Amino acid sequence: MKLTLHHVNLATDRVGEMAVFYRDVLGLEVPECDVPVLEKERGYSGDVAFVTDGRIQTHLARRDPQAGFRAGQIVNPVASGHIAYRTDDIATFRAHLEAQGIPYSDWGNRAVAGWHQIFFYDPDDNVIEVHQKADGAP
Repeated sequence: MKLTLHHVNLATDRVGEMAVFYRDVLGLEVPECDVPVLEKERGYSGDVAFVTDGRIQTHLARRDPQAGFRAGQIVNPVASGHIAYRTDDIATFRAHLEAQGIPYSDWGNRAVAGWHQIFFYDPDDNVIEVHQKADGAP
């Protein structure tokens, strides 16, 4: 069960302005591959801009304090943002959280096509995502 940093998600009410800032001021680029395909009818329907330094992505997502309620999940990853790690074995990681007594929300692939996502809180209430990308997912 290997984890690698995949992206940082910043929740904002100004997606377009933030995207311009991160591209023009920080020199980040729009990723050419591994861009999430949002499931806007199933989970989160907000706008998102994606930028990258070539290795780690930044997702600039429209803030949505109600997304968790609409998805039937306790943890809302777009109320104030989150940090995300990719794993090669989501089932083992989920079992690890359960063994540690860490509650989590299993969003499955409701928000992103081909990504099985779980969200949980660290001790300071920061949201953490761990996801596994399905073989052949965009």
